[in-house]
This record gives sequence, C-alpha cells and structure tokens, in this order.
Amino acid sequence: MEILILVTGGTFDKEYNELTGELYFKDTHVEEMLSLGRNLVPFISQTLMMKDSLNMTDEDRRIIANHCKQVKQNHIIITHGTDTMVETAVYLSKEVRAKTIVLTGAMIPYKFGSSDGLFNLGSALALVQTLKEGIYIAMNGRYFHPANVRKNKEDGVFEELI
Repeated sequence: MEILILVTGGTFDKEYNELTGELYFKDTHVEEMLSLGRNLVPFISQTLMMKDSLNMTDEDRRIIANHCKQVKQNHIIITHGTDTMVETAVYLSKEVRAKTIVLTGAMIPYKFGSSDGLFNLGSALALVQTLKEGIYIAMNGRYFHPANVRKNKEDGVFEELI
C-alpha cells in the first residue's frame, strides 16, 4: 500500500524569519519528518499549495477534493493548517468517496523543535492504514470525524463536540 501525502501548507510547514519575526513558507518538511521518524511505509508526497489555512478558499478545497478523486491511491494524508482543517474535512466528506483520507497539522511549526507536527504526522500515517474508508482528522494522538470535532483555541487541542 502506497500512501499519498498531499501538502497544503499550514503551521506544519512554516519557517521563522529571525530578521522580521514573521512566519513564512519555503518548502515542506514532510519527507524530512518521515525520515527522522524512521518511516518504512511506502509513500509519495505532492505539494498542492502552501497556504495558511485562514486563507484557504472553497476553490482551494475543490482543488484538494478533485486531486483526491483523480489519484490512484486510496489512502491519503493531507497536511493542513488547523484553523480551517475542520471545514476542509467536512467539504471532502461531501465530495470524495471510496478513499481513506486523514487530515493532520500542527499547532507549532516543525522547525521550532517543540512542534506537535512529527507526532501528528506519525499518528496520521498509522491511522490512514487502519481506519475504514472515510474522512478523518488526526490531532493530539486521536482521530475525529469531521462533523463531530472542533479546534479548542484556548487549550490548543482538537476535541469532540458534545
């Protein structure tokens, strides 16, 4: 089973400019992260876009959904910014069938060293291989269904709706 990892940006892949103090995108860190984690699962990664999820549009979501539908892989991980990850997951759940898709991201950029990104990516890699067909979010060592999750901005975690 070959896993497809689609990169869309988000905090996961942001870099820090020490001169300006701003966060920006350069390249994805996915392959470096999987190498550090000693991953043995076959995968390919493709960068679809490098966007802060607050700037993600329905047109971007359409591009992601169409790509998921057109690829041969049935097991897909999407790296995504956490602010609108739920909206994208809900959109995909209405558009994509017969695939197992796991969205994941990070609250802290990978390059900061204290990021949750490596853990979340590893969790997504395990979950995409074991969950049945559907759309899921993997954060904080848990998985969630798109219609029953929210980002708790105060605590910096994802949690089920009550």
